Amino acid sequence: MSLLDVRDLSVTYRTRRGGQHTAVDGVSLTVAPGEVVAVVGETGSGKTTTAHAVLGLLAPGATVTSGQILLHGTDIRGWSDRRLQDVRGRRIGLVPQDPGSSLDPLRTVGWQVAETLRVHGERDEAAVRARVAELLERVGLPGPRVAAAYPHELSGGMRQRVLIAAALALRPQLLIADEPTSALDVTVQRRILDLLDELRAQDGTGVLLVTHDLAAAAERADRIVVMQGGRVVDSGTASEVVGAPRSDYTRRLVRDAPALNPAPLRPAPPVPPPGAVPAVELRSVRKDFTGRGGQHVRAVDDLSLTVPAGTTHAVVGESGSGKSTTARILLGLETASAGTALVHGTDVASLRGEARRQWRRQVQLVYQSPFGSLDPRMTVLDIVAEPLRNFRLGNRRERAATAAALLERVALGPELHGRRPRELSGGQCQRVAIARALVLDPGVVVLDEPVSALDVSVQAQILDLLSELQRERGLTYLFISHDLGVVRQVSDTVTVMQRGRVVESGTTAEIFHAPRSEYTRELLDAVPAAHATRRES
Repeated sequence: MSLLDVRDLSVTYRTRRGGQHTAVDGVSLTVAPGEVVAVVGETGSGKTTTAHAVLGLLAPGATVTSGQILLHGTDIRGWSDRRLQDVRGRRIGLVPQDPGSSLDPLRTVGWQVAETLRVHGERDEAAVRARVAELLERVGLPGPRVAAAYPHELSGGMRQRVLIAAALALRPQLLIADEPTSALDVTVQRRILDLLDELRAQDGTGVLLVTHDLAAAAERADRIVVMQGGRVVDSGTASEVVGAPRSDYTRRLVRDAPALNPAPLRPAPPVPPPGAVPAVELRSVRKDFTGRGGQHVRAVDDLSLTVPAGTTHAVVGESGSGKSTTARILLGLETASAGTALVHGTDVASLRGEARRQWRRQVQLVYQSPFGSLDPRMTVLDIVAEPLRNFRLGNRRERAATAAALLERVALGPELHGRRPRELSGGQCQRVAIARALVLDPGVVVLDEPVSALDVSVQAQILDLLSELQRERGLTYLFISHDLGVVRQVSDTVTVMQRGRVVESGTTAEIFHAPRSEYTRELLDAVPAAHATRRES
């Protein structure tokens, strides 16, 4: 008997105008004890709605209109919230997507893991503390120290492991993991997925893995269910779905996943002529911060790199490696403690007043989260035109015309110009962010994880757009990323950082084909495609 058997499930949402939208349409899937089943699809495909329907956690206005949800053969569809409380945590554990919003910043980690035990009746505080320590140790965290910490004191990977510990507190038979690794570095992602594998092997826990990362699904899942527009369009073993997809949609997902279908490496960039001024140059840059208790933390240590004009240089490394601090120094948002940062030969730190303000036109930034970087109160056209207004360039009509032309260039037509960010998809918002960054005609653009939060097909569109704009405008990109599949596709040269120091630098071919450092080899080995469909090999 299957642990979970979802049969012909349909879910509808009420729209603001009183109509109905079918988010899940006739979905069927099963999970056996000890099996990992991945549900894969883009944003809006219905995969998370399907998972939440199993737990009875649908948003207000959503209704299960047909189908069965069988847990060990018992149909739990339609159970009251009170009755489902005993199922949640005890029989089905949930690992939510975002540890930043799922953990209470005002409570210690230990208190939050213990809450699951207390809600389900455990009153022996000594037993609760012992179980919390055991759970944290099991997910690879030093129990007593982490239990006393607050979420902001932990890294993203550690917070995600805390959520897994809380989900395992009552030893559930089924674990639903909703995008558990989408924002994590490749090595942290591998440790999280290794942990889920261990749970499956040791406890016979069934895992329903909800993800848009087809490469991770191919590596870790026994079976894959592909969803599009609320329907199942493909299903089978991992090797069947990835190696011989039956639907055009699945073929597109495989084609667009850099880790599964790596693009050819870029040829080595031409050697700049003698005396050519690099677009970006960092010379022995160091950055120290003052931490708790006045102790000094060195975020960047003796960093040097050179980026010729018109090329893309990627800076890669795990969280805490110093790559984002490096970008902030280049943008003039942080001042180096030592060393020099130059853009087109100008020392960033030497600029003052109006000279500094005008210099900012030369270097622009595209953030990781398009939703967080765009003003929700402004229209798309006003967002792109705002930098022109800030620099008093042109009159109102001219600014609007310039912004409209650039929006057209990034494939956002006039019908979208009056909308606000919340009315756009993630990919459309990132196109707005790119247009805004380019409206001042900069020479250098810093791209800070610009596609890590996007679906693979949207990611491919954005990367193609960036390449086209670079060819048209001669742009220089500093590409900050932890996704080595993307770095391989877009970069000419690469710097690998670890704990603030440069581990190695070189052309993309050198880094990917002949890495010199053990750390770089570890990063490359952690890319899911390195072991795709290993279960059946």
